[in-house]
Amino acid sequence: METTASRIQAVNRTSFSQKLKNYTRHPGSLAVLLVTTLAAVLTVGVLATLIIWVLIRGIPSLSLDMFSLEYTTDNQSMLPSILNTLFMVAVALVIAGPLGIGSAVYLTEYAKKGNKFVSLIRLTTETLQGIPSIIYGLFGFLFFNGALKMGYSILSGGLTLAIMVLPVIMRTTEEALLAVPDSYREGSFGLGAGKCRTIFKLVLPSAIPGILAGIILSIGRIVGETAALIFTAGTVGEIAKGLTGSGRTLAVHMYLLANEGLHIDKAYAVAVVLLVLVLCLNGVSSLIAGRLSKGEK
Repeated sequence: METTASRIQAVNRTSFSQKLKNYTRHPGSLAVLLVTTLAAVLTVGVLATLIIWVLIRGIPSLSLDMFSLEYTTDNQSMLPSILNTLFMVAVALVIAGPLGIGSAVYLTEYAKKGNKFVSLIRLTTETLQGIPSIIYGLFGFLFFNGALKMGYSILSGGLTLAIMVLPVIMRTTEEALLAVPDSYREGSFGLGAGKCRTIFKLVLPSAIPGILAGIILSIGRIVGETAALIFTAGTVGEIAKGLTGSGRTLAVHMYLLANEGLHIDKAYAVAVVLLVLVLCLNGVSSLIAGRLSKGEK
């Protein structure tokens, strides 16, 4: 055992010294290595600093009173906002999920390559991804709240957020479908399966991890959105009474507490819960993706 371990250590030392010699011979490679390593360390450092700062400021301010069912001026409970956030996520994904996945299936499986209409759709999708959220909020306020007479409601906010996250789901699903090898499709066709059966029984299941990655990104944007929801869903601190009821989400609740300037510590407490909620939703989505991937294998 000692001889084997010493041999492994010798091989590792040799490979490391060889890599070091290669980097020394090529200063450009060494510079790229240092820059990329520094970038990675800075990224992780900024994320860790942000999380630690929020936890230090927010955890001492957490209390059971902040999880009561009713929101009052004396008790800025966040439980109604948590429930409204879950409602908003469900409404937005129920609308944007099928539309985004269906659009991606059309672009990758049915549309002809080089089609100008397909190019126009992709250009439109990329443009929608770059529009600021406040523009979506103004559109939702004028169209859903005003023209369609929905008023401040969960449905109005959910429709607005569905339009926001639709490009994300659509593009990530398209990339996931394109990553499925063409040999899968050809083998299915060779066995006599039709196009529809091939897509739903073979291609889509193989692309599920990539599709769920887009849904995870969408959940993060929905949970953290404020500007668009202030204009569409409203800022009522109660549990929304159905889809037509108004209610603030957790991010809007945190913004309002911080904006008032009277409850900064509680705003940090809400930030802790918001951070935990996002991690839980992402964890559940990742767990589902892992289970489905193992099931396909």
